[in-house]
Amino acid sequence: MQEVANHLLEIIEKFLPVLEKISDKEASIKPLPNKWSKKELIGHLIDSACNNQQKIVRTINNPNLQMVGYMQDEWVYVQNYNKAKWVDLLSLWAFYNKHIAHVIANVNPLYLNHEMSIEGSSPFKLSFIMQDYPEHLKHHLKQILPDVLGLENTFNNVYGA
Repeated sequence: MQEVANHLLEIIEKFLPVLEKISDKEASIKPLPNKWSKKELIGHLIDSACNNQQKIVRTINNPNLQMVGYMQDEWVYVQNYNKAKWVDLLSLWAFYNKHIAHVIANVNPLYLNHEMSIEGSSPFKLSFIMQDYPEHLKHHLKQILPDVLGLENTFNNVYGA
């Protein structure tokens, strides 16, 4: 899983400087009333980091984990990311993902076949959860940075959240 961890770190190192060039004002603009602003997209990625950390750590400790899903729109709404400072959101996002890369790099290979399900879904192997995480990250970074190369991804929302 070292390769996945390295890929995650590369994403942060490559795209954080690009994201930092976006002004707080621009990051707050919602393209449509029902679409997330750049701040809200990064907020969603922070929420995703939180949820994926739990998926990884809990699946290591429980070979057949059953988890509840999360209502991503409500999480973004309740936390009111648009009122947060862009620079603070980026810092939290970057540091949280560096920690997740550390966790992924240190997972004992014996746990890679542990499985978890979300609210009765088909089970997913821990190895898949960790490999899919950077793809989800790139999927949403591409929404923020549509003209930037290097964010091609294979993300397919298989979790239903």
